Amino acid sequence: MYPSIIGVKPGDDYKLSITFENGESGTLDIKQYLDFGLFRKLKDPEAFKRVRVSFDTIEWESGVDLDPEFVYSKILKTKTVQHSTTADSQG
Repeated sequence: MYPSIIGVKPGDDYKLSITFENGESGTLDIKQYLDFGLFRKLKDPEAFKRVRVSFDTIEWESGVDLDPEFVYSKILKTKTVQHSTTADSQG
C-alpha cells in the first residue's frame, strides 16, 4: 500500500515537491513525460503550475493526473539512488 499525497508544490523546470501522509516527501521531475499524450498540455508553464491534490494523488486543471503508486515509487527510487550515492562517497 502506498501513502496518500497531501501536498504538492510546482517548482522550476517541471519539478513537483510532493508530501505524503506518512511524513515522507520528495521531488518528482515530470519533464521526461511532456512529449507523451495528455502530458503535452503541461508544457505550458502556466498550465503546469495549476497542479493540485485530488483524493490521494495529484491532478492538473487540464485533466491530466498521475497514479499515486507511480508518484510514490518514483520518489522512493530517487531517494534510494541519492542514499546509495551518499553511502558510496563515504566509502
